Amino acid sequence: MSDPIFFTAAADGLTLAEIAAAAGASLPDGADPERRFSGAASLESAGPEQLAYMDNARYGDALAATRAGVCLVSPRFAARCPATTVALVSRDPYRAYAALLGRLHPDALRPGSQFAVRGVASGAHVHPEARLEDGVTVDPGAVVGPGAEIGAGTVIGPNAVIGPGVRIGRDCAIGAGTTLSHALLGNRVIIHPGARLGQDGFGFAMGASHLKVPQVGRVIVQDDVEIGANTTIDRGASRDTVIGEGTKIDNLVQIAHNVVIGRHCVIVSGVGISGSTTLEDYVVLGGQVGVVGHLRIGRGAQIAGSSNVNRDVPPGSRWGGTPAKPVRAWFRELTTLARLAERGGKDLSGEDT
Repeated sequence: MSDPIFFTAAADGLTLAEIAAAAGASLPDGADPERRFSGAASLESAGPEQLAYMDNARYGDALAATRAGVCLVSPRFAARCPATTVALVSRDPYRAYAALLGRLHPDALRPGSQFAVRGVASGAHVHPEARLEDGVTVDPGAVVGPGAEIGAGTVIGPNAVIGPGVRIGRDCAIGAGTTLSHALLGNRVIIHPGARLGQDGFGFAMGASHLKVPQVGRVIVQDDVEIGANTTIDRGASRDTVIGEGTKIDNLVQIAHNVVIGRHCVIVSGVGISGSTTLEDYVVLGGQVGVVGHLRIGRGAQIAGSSNVNRDVPPGSRWGGTPAKPVRAWFRELTTLARLAERGGKDLSGEDT
């Protein structure tokens, strides 16, 4: 079997001077600013022509043994770089590395055509009343409904379904097998394969028989949002479901009807957000967090993974647990329970049972 390399580095690579400038780092004395690097790799696997980074004490031994030609490193670890590695000191090595990786591998920044085509591929189905700007790519098997509008530079993956009247901005990537209905997307939105946006929210008037409540809202996705594979975002019932600018949503997330998510939030895999909840800007939800409906999570709040949020969370706070509470109270409870469990293992004489 052949061993393909899916992401080849830019042909010319980057010079040491370009790497240092992008990282906001000073070149060490004697370093050759014109030395060229062809790619990036981990500390353990990088070679003399590759870039690596290090900002975690767990990888101190890997840093000391690395063969990387250049390493972005935080100030406290710089002295551990081998003499053969150029150490570029950065206050945020990981962020600098991410920016440089994007320059080395621009094709990894967003999904492209899975069929290596430009324009509308044979086997795609674009309704004559849809409007596509120049430069839109539609892969085989995709369906674009009547009245849909798609901006220049956007790629529609194979077997994706773009429903009637859906609006998609410019330079977006819509993954294979996704479905978009009753949705408006801004520019530079990335939706990974299998995501579902705009389907019915879960709404029923309960009784002897459960009467379906029509969901007549939309999904609004603002600029620079990224939505992971197999995530579902229900359209609004009585108001729009909104995903704010720059928000990043992981795989396998469920966002219910009428939810409003602010700008630059981070929502990790397995999260479920019930209907009519509001997340203000810069909220972070760890993996498998559950949020009940009709709540407000304040700006900049962070919720620890696997927590269950059942009341409003103040801005800027850090909560965790089930039910979620401020982390200090949560940690005190955990410590107290551990001590009680330890005492419960002893009989009245004080000996272990």
